[in-house]
Amino acid sequence: MAIKGVVFDFNGTLYWDTALHNMAWDQFLEKNRIFLSDEEKDRRIHGKNNIDILKNLFTRELSPAEIARMSIEKEDIYQGMCLKHKLGLAPGCVTFFEFLKKHKIPYTIATAADLYNIDFYFKHLHLGAYFDISKVVYSDGTIPSKPDPEIFLKALGILGLEANDVLIFEDSNAGIEAAENARAGKIMIVDSNKSDYSKWRHQVISSFEEVDRALFKKITG
Repeated sequence: MAIKGVVFDFNGTLYWDTALHNMAWDQFLEKNRIFLSDEEKDRRIHGKNNIDILKNLFTRELSPAEIARMSIEKEDIYQGMCLKHKLGLAPGCVTFFEFLKKHKIPYTIATAADLYNIDFYFKHLHLGAYFDISKVVYSDGTIPSKPDPEIFLKALGILGLEANDVLIFEDSNAGIEAAENARAGKIMIVDSNKSDYSKWRHQVISSFEEVDRALFKKITG
């Protein structure tokens, strides 16, 4: 069976920013007298959208206006950190994008990031050269957080492909579980943060140069 399409998670997969997100959350949470270990961040934050994260972190009920304000506050901290570092996409991914484009293999992004960050990434990482923003699936307030598979199922609909025909790239445990729940034909784990993936049975890569192009051989010839 050849893979016919690709879905990428973004944060920690195409953009290796886990440490920056952790630092931004630390700064935001310290202001609100909430403290999390790295293990707690992995369990309660990574791969999830801000609405669910904030609802989970605060013991009192938050209004939609409070959630929107807090989300922007945290992302402003994060974006400032991104701009202080040299922004760049993951190793080997541009060459991989070019391979997919050359062979007309459809691909898109499915991310827990919201539009505020998506616009930031398209501006500063020049994603428009490789992706159609209208086909990116992001957290719009209606999609459940991973490990729910809905975000990937929406991406499959955009690509017009069945789950069994698609390769999904992920880095977070919640995202890997979501890809499994979506019944993806193949899942690859991107190790951008030297994490422990020993409980998973999927290939782990540290560069998109490691992706075997033969997975697409029936399409590319």
